[in-house]
Amino acid sequence: MTSADISTPASSSSTTSSNSVNRRFTTAPMMEWSDSHCRQFWRLLTRDAVMYTEMVTTGAIIHGNNRERFLGYGKEEHPIALQLGGSNAAELAQCAKYAEEWGYDEVNLNVGCPSDRVQNNMIGACLMGHPQLVADGIKAMQDAVDIDVTVKHRIGIDDQDSYPELVNFVETIAKTGCKTFIVHARKAILQGLSPKENRDIPPLKYDWVYQLKQDFPDLEILINGGLSKFDQMKQQLEHVDGVMIGREAYHNPYIMAEVDNAFYGRDYALPSRHKVVEDFMPYIEEQLSKDIYLSHITRHVLGIFHGQPGARQFRRHISENAHKPGSGLEVLRAALSKVPTDAENEANRLEALARRAAFDKEQG
Repeated sequence: MTSADISTPASSSSTTSSNSVNRRFTTAPMMEWSDSHCRQFWRLLTRDAVMYTEMVTTGAIIHGNNRERFLGYGKEEHPIALQLGGSNAAELAQCAKYAEEWGYDEVNLNVGCPSDRVQNNMIGACLMGHPQLVADGIKAMQDAVDIDVTVKHRIGIDDQDSYPELVNFVETIAKTGCKTFIVHARKAILQGLSPKENRDIPPLKYDWVYQLKQDFPDLEILINGGLSKFDQMKQQLEHVDGVMIGREAYHNPYIMAEVDNAFYGRDYALPSRHKVVEDFMPYIEEQLSKDIYLSHITRHVLGIFHGQPGARQFRRHISENAHKPGSGLEVLRAALSKVPTDAENEANRLEALARRAAFDKEQG
């Protein structure tokens, strides 16, 4: 990707129509993880999955002095959604306009983040206690733009955690005309648990999300939370319209190599893990020429060999060397050399089988 490939307001004519957004498989907004470097890497694994930015607050976009920092992305990242954090209807509408001008395919409102830092500004999961305020914000955004306006939320917060309360929340927002709800199948405990603990401790209630789809069949319902096995992800489509995957996509990104075929009916040849890393190198080289540190990019590739021989050596070499001043592609190439290719793994497997057969013959 070259500098000319960065999406700006002037290049928004390349926007994909919102009607073409197919959310059968989506990647979650993850603070400090799902940045543009990460999404560029993921695009080498899936062409069709919808990718969500990190949450960006309305205040950062409106009052920040570098809008490119918060809204810029590569054209290769389509289909892409901007996730906003905020609750002021006018500010949300203004930022939704920016999202449309910058060519985003969708704008999404965060009603799921449990961090106390955002609660103080009426952002994130605390908004589940104020469904009409959320509805007002969603309606303001819808009135401002033609792209899809969606919402990501929990199944409840604190003591407001009954299924009827969840129904009331969804029903209130749906009256605005909002059609897409991405549901993290855990409640958020806003007092007493950290954001990390809120991703693990509250129990998953997939059946509540399934029931939402039955109760609101005309809405597009996506499920999020705790999905780590590919077959498990596919099975969700028997109950809901799509899945959103977060930590598993980040820590085991090669799982997305099968997404286009399994979720979108494609017939693509699967790239090898080595090829994915090699194909990422031109992008890395371009970023290095802009004085971006190698470690800011390569941290997103550490999981590509998850579960494979040599994976630990690959991660260690990058972790120990990418942060050093002047580090370049030679670090990644050296790390890659520590991992056997698919052909080498197969040759090693056959050799081991031959040795075993010879041993058994001698013993027989």
